[in-house]
Amino acid sequence: MPFNYLEKETLTIKEITMSTRLLLTMFTLTSSLIMMTGTVRAEQNTAIYLAADSVLEHSAINVPDKDNTALTTEVPKETEGDIKITAAIRQAVVKNETLSVNAQNIKIITRNGVVTLRGPVESEAENMKLEDIAKQTPGVMYVNNQLEIKEP
Repeated sequence: MPFNYLEKETLTIKEITMSTRLLLTMFTLTSSLIMMTGTVRAEQNTAIYLAADSVLEHSAINVPDKDNTALTTEVPKETEGDIKITAAIRQAVVKNETLSVNAQNIKIITRNGVVTLRGPVESEAENMKLEDIAKQTPGVMYVNNQLEIKEP
């Protein structure tokens, strides 16, 4: 019975109404989907632009020095033991709710048991707390504290 009206030359009012409703429903659903997709794309792009201007965005701090000796996380030279040390420090830092968002997002780089801490922190107390967390982690031989205290 469905689609029988395609074989007839004339359509009843009921068939026209049903066809119109079906087309309107499909049009509404399609346009809603297009509008929602456009909104998501706009929000993603906005988030990218906002992140670039964010106070928390401090990737410029992690660029290597001119002589290319500063450690960054882009240089994948960590051993399995170094990765475990870095993960243990990161877990301890994130669990510590007294630390600021900046302090919880510092760079932690481990090479042969030597841990380098880089990034901005809010105070000297946070600086020392992060260094203590790193020093207390098993396997750490030395902590190179390159943390920078933000100016008020």
